[in-house]
Amino acid sequence: MTDAAAPEQSQSPRISSVLTTLSDGTKVKERLPRMRACNERNAKNKMCAGHLKRWYHLSEAARQQFGEGAEIYRCERCHTIYLPNRGEHPRTGTLAW
Repeated sequence: MTDAAAPEQSQSPRISSVLTTLSDGTKVKERLPRMRACNERNAKNKMCAGHLKRWYHLSEAARQQFGEGAEIYRCERCHTIYLPNRGEHPRTGTLAW
């Protein structure tokens, strides 16, 4: 019988990492599929879990980086910006039942 050590994982694939930081200090991440809550961790390693809201009133730094009509989401608590997931359809249209 051999003891196989479990491989160490440095970071879970379910946690999105910071893509960039804007000039005003705002972190920019990519949303995970069907993601609705922020996964940013604070200094005590506690998850923010604020709701992600569609953000229409972009700051000057975000407007310069992504353009005026970009589909951007922002955490209501920590104000981290999330870009849409590349694997999902854009949510810019109206709902149809």
